[in-house]
Amino acid sequence: MKFKAFLSQDSVNLLDKRFLPSLDKIGRVCHLYLTREHAIFLHNLLSGDGVQSVAQFKKDVLFRDYRISSQNDDRIAFAIDVALLHRALRSAQTIQLQSNDATTAIQIKLVKKLPAGSRNPAPFLTFETKGMRSAVVHDVPISKPLSRADIDQLQTALDAAQDLPQTLVQVPDLAQLQNLVDRAKECWRAADASYNSIWRPPSPGVYIPHYRWLRVSKAKADPPAEDRNLSAPTRTEMAIQRGEALSVQVSLKHLAKSLQCHLAKPDCAFYGITPQGGCLTVIFQFFIPGTRLTDKSISFHCRLPVLDTGSN
Repeated sequence: MKFKAFLSQDSVNLLDKRFLPSLDKIGRVCHLYLTREHAIFLHNLLSGDGVQSVAQFKKDVLFRDYRISSQNDDRIAFAIDVALLHRALRSAQTIQLQSNDATTAIQIKLVKKLPAGSRNPAPFLTFETKGMRSAVVHDVPISKPLSRADIDQLQTALDAAQDLPQTLVQVPDLAQLQNLVDRAKECWRAADASYNSIWRPPSPGVYIPHYRWLRVSKAKADPPAEDRNLSAPTRTEMAIQRGEALSVQVSLKHLAKSLQCHLAKPDCAFYGITPQGGCLTVIFQFFIPGTRLTDKSISFHCRLPVLDTGSN
């Protein structure tokens, strides 16, 4: 089992300034899943508890001279502490910047070493800042790499997590929504759930979002003529009763945690409920810099478990 690659300056900034702070807010420990084509950070896909998150990068976004091999179809996965990973990355970057050596590069690789005071070697993800005159090493402890059976289970869970809702509602301002949720947590700290519902009228492609406790302005869809004199909450309740909408209850704590993903600086965020109300999904969209085109080399989404699927 072998893995090594070099990190570019752009990838270091992407991880350091955006994604690792966001992932650390979701959970301190995650799985790093490496394949021939992708590097994927996964939270809670095997345990099924708490907020699930999937941050997937094409290998060329993060690495150059990427080499991986294993008996599990060149797939390697292990658990890692996000905070320790972030600390090692920052230290390696600091040494690189202070070296004043244009040839200094950060190499990342899997190794086995004998920890101090132990007789058994342990696996590490190692950052080596290599220049012409010196090299500095930072070791990040990791779990024992997953077996083939565990990797197959992880891949199955990942495939299931890619099942996205058919109806999505864009959130105009993710940071503002987080501020509202933080205020709600202060006002209703004893409350355990937040309510989200999406009205789906008969005409395709027209959606009206309504959040209790969370204010969404400028709904762009027109309700049916017979319902236009009714308030948005009333229309939503009627749509749920008619089977034209889904409603779920999620933990306010989980909702607030998912909103921390704004630290990754997505360009857009969308909410949706999976079929049969299985979970509330939050999808973050990234644009190619300088355009409004989706950057398909990066994907990031969260799934919030529901407390109650409601009457429908």
